[in-house]
Amino acid sequence: MPQSLHQEQISTLQTLQQISQQQLLVKNLLEMPLVQFEERVNNELNENGALEENIPDDNLLEPVSDYDNEPSDSGNETFEQQNEREERQEQLDQALQTMGMDDQMEPPSQRSNEDYTEPIFGNAKSFYDLLKEQMGELNLNEKQRDIMEYLIGSLDETGKLSTPLQDIVEDLFIYHYIDTDTHEVEEMVHLLQTFDPPGIGARDLQECLLLQIQRKKDSDIKTQMLDVVTNHFDELQKNHWNKIQTALHLDEDGRNLLQQEIRKLNPKPGASLGETVGKSQQQITPDFIIETDDNGHVTFEINNGRIPDMHVAPSFVETIEFYKDKKQLNKREKDELAYTKERVDRAKNFIEAIKQRRLTLYKTMKTIIDIQKRYFQEGDEAVLKPMKLKDISELTELDISTVSRVCNQKYAQTRWGIFPLRHFFSDSYIAEDGTELSTRNVKDALKRIIDEEDKSHPLSDEALTKKMKEAGYAISRRTVNKYRDQLEIPKASLRKQ
Repeated sequence: MPQSLHQEQISTLQTLQQISQQQLLVKNLLEMPLVQFEERVNNELNENGALEENIPDDNLLEPVSDYDNEPSDSGNETFEQQNEREERQEQLDQALQTMGMDDQMEPPSQRSNEDYTEPIFGNAKSFYDLLKEQMGELNLNEKQRDIMEYLIGSLDETGKLSTPLQDIVEDLFIYHYIDTDTHEVEEMVHLLQTFDPPGIGARDLQECLLLQIQRKKDSDIKTQMLDVVTNHFDELQKNHWNKIQTALHLDEDGRNLLQQEIRKLNPKPGASLGETVGKSQQQITPDFIIETDDNGHVTFEINNGRIPDMHVAPSFVETIEFYKDKKQLNKREKDELAYTKERVDRAKNFIEAIKQRRLTLYKTMKTIIDIQKRYFQEGDEAVLKPMKLKDISELTELDISTVSRVCNQKYAQTRWGIFPLRHFFSDSYIAEDGTELSTRNVKDALKRIIDEEDKSHPLSDEALTKKMKEAGYAISRRTVNKYRDQLEIPKASLRKQ
């Protein structure tokens, strides 16, 4: 093979590796909520001497603010524009400092009991801290502690570990310089799953339920529960209890008892722990600040928190320029040049990844507001339109997995309260009369009807179907049954008081 062709292949391979690492970095930063993102930026500033902050005329990071102004890559900011931006940032900082103080907050006029999150302040222990305390009771070596700490930080707000093991291995190697494999990470996952509350660290719902059942004392009902979740999980998800009853040879009383015990299991163990010491055990810091004025004009800003403007250190750039002018380099000089280039490239990539993160956040939130603008004007959940991740993906031309990362574990502060971004999403349902309805609205209406029923004579699914049609929701009996189960509301015979 000609030498030139060989060198070209090596260069192409190196470029592909750099692109892959950059994509992983962007993905990693994108899925972080603000508090974790701040910590990640501070760690990078401490570890990479080529990355510096607080240079007044460095505009590598453009502020992303105000719903009506598309962020620009231009660094030509006038004195007036800079002054206005700094004033807006100061006002935002002051607002964040007073957030949660009862005597300075206007009471929200409409709130969702299910999704509204009161901001948490003070010295309450975080979900992360409580799990780390349990980790500290184990005899782990340094590498195992680092892996376990990363796994704890990767749990979502329900306590599940949704990141594939191979992705965790790659992230540990690229961002934390920990050389491991899926087998070693799997061992730490199994150890994490022994922590409290039961179900923590599960990869999916089935594993989450099994972990909780396995903690129970041995009994016939435990054996039956294991059988159902292990061998009849599809039937369980579809609520086909007649098939389960037949397969396990149960009478009606045995079936009812098994149903009751399985319903005691918690599909979101992290969220249940959060109810005792704060939502998801973490201080809720909104990633977006959405403002609605009295004229219905909606604006928003990305909460930049304590993320500073950053640039590549001039001393590192000067070192590269110095060695480039030299005709011959000794080994020490070559090593220093290679190290300096690596640090500079890493700093540039990190700055670019932050820009991509902020632009992606902006595009996603802007599109959500475009679709749900009436909700942000009125605060009434009844006006929320059916909206899926796919809808945002198509309108923003972002990959659906990218939109999912933006919306996961992110919160928006609105005039009506602080909500997770997932709160604004809802599937659509085509009613029998052809009307497109939001499944959220349908479920809310169904829940209201059940809440208001005579508990001594609860409504059957057929009666609920008639009531729903009278309320303007033309849905089938099968749909009523499905939504009732999703709301974890038992059938009429079990609701009777």
